Amino acid sequence: MSDVSLVTVLREWGRIGCVGFGGPPAHIALLRKLCVDDRRWLDAREFEDAIAVCNLLPGPASTQLAIFCAWRVRGRAGALAGGAAFVLPGLVLILALAALFLRGDPPLWVKAAGAGAGAAVAGVAVQAGWSLVRPGWRRAPEQSNRARWLLYLALGGAAAATIGPWLVLLLIACGIAEAIAQRVPVSARRLTAVPVLLAGAGGGVLLSVAWVAIKVGALSYGGGFVIIPLMQADAVGHYHWMTAAQFLNAVALGQITPGPVVQTVAVVGYAAAGVGGGVLASAVAFSPSFAFILLGAHRFDRLRGNLGVRAFLDGAGPGAVGAILGSAIPLARALTEPWQFAVLAGAAVLLLALRRGPVLTLLSAAAVGVVIALAGGPLPS
Repeated sequence: MSDVSLVTVLREWGRIGCVGFGGPPAHIALLRKLCVDDRRWLDAREFEDAIAVCNLLPGPASTQLAIFCAWRVRGRAGALAGGAAFVLPGLVLILALAALFLRGDPPLWVKAAGAGAGAAVAGVAVQAGWSLVRPGWRRAPEQSNRARWLLYLALGGAAAATIGPWLVLLLIACGIAEAIAQRVPVSARRLTAVPVLLAGAGGGVLLSVAWVAIKVGALSYGGGFVIIPLMQADAVGHYHWMTAAQFLNAVALGQITPGPVVQTVAVVGYAAAGVGGGVLASAVAFSPSFAFILLGAHRFDRLRGNLGVRAFLDGAGPGAVGAILGSAIPLARALTEPWQFAVLAGAAVLLLALRRGPVLTLLSAAAVGVVIALAGGPLPS
């Protein structure tokens, strides 16, 4: 463990939290440059192993990697300080934007920008899911494994499009099924204990916010976008904290702000209970990531070699990828104006054919929305 001051950890991880636009690939590149290339706090092999283990854990992998690197250079105090410095800049910015976009009567340009960016969100979901298909397919080399992989992918997509609130249980079922197929013992009782216990905590808005957030932070696999179907049915359909158009705005804000995409949950919390709800949602969603590192970082080598964990992720992983792809269906269904579908088609071209990033695509779509509104075009109600 390196002799690095907490001030240094706060400064360096805070800087990454401020400039980390572009999601996990950008975060990983910035952390690698800091910890491996520039400061040599970790060697390249250790950093790659940390990436692999964080991808085995549920929740936001790049956030867990940031917390692990801070733990590696300054212990538990560093993990707490570095993780907080990584998360807080994006939280402050996204809550400020949520206050602007979710106010009762936002300015015309704000509403138009939200309608434009929201129209492109389904395309971003498809790009995010598609980027995970090829590496997942490579990890299932045997024909029988690939057949099951396609089955889990299809089930995840169908669940995201139809039974959003119960998607978590479907992912757990896929993991257990794959463990059984590989003849690896996995305790279904342990895996389902947390959802069953937390499902009983339903009283009050803040408890409901915490329940949605814990699903996002502790029970999501496969990257930031898998949280979308987990949240949409709750925030829009069940609790009615947001309209469908406002939820699209929330997803877009999670993409264009720095730091983890999981910060989208803070916008949902803000819609439910103001700033306090946003802070609570973020704290609950990220607390499992801190717990995984603080309590288990010294066991990372064993976790990578655990056959039960790997077998479970072999099933839950493709289910999560399918859920990301399937989330595009309810996101697209939330669009109401014909021009928004044209924007979605243009976004798909930018993202999938021209391979442009989500930040540029969403900002371009927002600009189109503003132009259409200024020209007298209709906006979603």
